[in-house]
Amino acid sequence: MDKTALVVGSINMDLVVNTDEIPGIGETVLGNSLIQNPGGKGANQGVAISKLGKKVNFLGMVGKDGLGEKAINYMRDAGVNIDYIKKVDVTTGIAIINVDKHGNNNIIVIPGANEKVDREYLEENLCVFKTSDIVIFQLEIPMDTVRCGLEIAKKLGKITILNPAPAAELEDDILKNVDILIPNEHELKRISKMEIDNEESIVTACRLLIEKGVDKVIVTLGENGVFYVDKSQYRLFPSYDVEVVDTTAAGDSFIGGFVSSYIEDKDVEKAIETGQKTAAICIQRMGAQKAMPTKKEVEGFNCEKKKSGKASF
Repeated sequence: MDKTALVVGSINMDLVVNTDEIPGIGETVLGNSLIQNPGGKGANQGVAISKLGKKVNFLGMVGKDGLGEKAINYMRDAGVNIDYIKKVDVTTGIAIINVDKHGNNNIIVIPGANEKVDREYLEENLCVFKTSDIVIFQLEIPMDTVRCGLEIAKKLGKITILNPAPAAELEDDILKNVDILIPNEHELKRISKMEIDNEESIVTACRLLIEKGVDKVIVTLGENGVFYVDKSQYRLFPSYDVEVVDTTAAGDSFIGGFVSSYIEDKDVEKAIETGQKTAAICIQRMGAQKAMPTKKEVEGFNCEKKKSGKASF
């Protein structure tokens, strides 16, 4: 029987304004274009997993507006099961992104419907947890909802994955229900309350979290690769040497690749490699969900890894 992933998370519409220069306070400038891109870390990860050929259920909320309709239609077209997504009487989550001609940006995020994802909604959809094999969370919905969702998934014996983004401090009652934690180095620093400046500090910080109940920690380090730590071992996986066009969804695509592989045979090293290949393809393209590769593209990916024995900071 096919394995099923459940993503509990955010759904946004990114409104990207391209302009020659970002206006200062009280200043008006002309924009060159406005692009609407479906986003939100939850939706991104759900789409990434689905495009890699796995069944994906999704729990989240959008507003009763055109942006929400457009966002969930894209998820549906990518193969994500949107049957349990709820429409509420607030705006769909929006990220307003101003990008100048040099690639600099500033971003305003309006959480909107994402803030309405609560315990009651999760408890109304216990059937979705029960029929899924692995459950993935991020931090663009309320922390209490993440806490509740992890408790539900853990009690049902599901594999739990938390991508702690955007960076936030995590209480022990959250960490104890996380099987696999996937932060970047900045998020690891925030969670562990330690300086992260070399491999030794990564291992120390990860082992601290393992003592609190996390089983495995996978730290994404961008061009420095991926660092894996569990109770008995640690290892650096160097990154692939590709030309970077846009890193917008690098972390989400890595998680999509990792989950699509790990859900099958729980082989961590194989899953990390799949995640790295997925991210390496994604960052060679513009955008987020639209840049996510298919299973065929990942299987056909052939590129050398960077020659690096250590992560450099």
